Amino acid sequence: MHEDQSSRSRRATVVGALFIVATVAAGLSQVAIGSLLDDPADLADIAAHENELRIGALLDLVTAAAVAAIPVMLYPILVLDRVTTAVGYLAARVLEAAVILVGAISLLTLLALGQNALDAGAVTAPATQTLGDLLLEVRDLTDLVGTQIVFAVTALILNASFHRTRIVPRLISVWGLIGAPLALAAGILGLFGLSPFSTLSVALFLPIAVNEMVLAVWLIAKGFDLAAVESGAQGGAMGGA
Repeated sequence: MHEDQSSRSRRATVVGALFIVATVAAGLSQVAIGSLLDDPADLADIAAHENELRIGALLDLVTAAAVAAIPVMLYPILVLDRVTTAVGYLAARVLEAAVILVGAISLLTLLALGQNALDAGAVTAPATQTLGDLLLEVRDLTDLVGTQIVFAVTALILNASFHRTRIVPRLISVWGLIGAPLALAAGILGLFGLSPFSTLSVALFLPIAVNEMVLAVWLIAKGFDLAAVESGAQGGAMGGA
């Protein structure tokens, strides 16, 4: 990797900031939307909360952009471990960003549908109501698949690589390797009806969420320990001599 120490430090800072932006934007999106989408779509009520839903969709777009940027910035770091790791992490995070983007589009489409129903000033047609409920289900599934299941897979790939290279402290990577399967379990249970806001789901997801923020702060404050990678490579070369 042909970067000086200053460039490596800036890269680590950017990656840490992107982790924080993605997490904060996703959380604020949930706050903005609140309980508006908890029940079967009341299109008139949805249209009456246009600002909240537009803000939520905008924050989803910010989340998707940050999620997609993370593996691009990390690629030169992860490729020091294995090319397949770098490519796999990139593909998984782009998939995660795409799923989040679908959720934002479904939210905006649902809002447009609600505005049309409100402007019509009549009882919502059954077909329109069915479409609204379907869009609401799509939004729920993108939250589940994107921000839980695919995210957990990306965390597993990342922390496995960090554990092999020791580019961050072992405590952080081991913590991630424990937390990622727990988050994946929460997502799978969500497919069978477990609410993402249930005590069990939150308990399963919390370790990896905190781990990611600790990792972000570490990268901003300390950066990547590329000396560990270089010494490991030298040790491997000497062992093979």
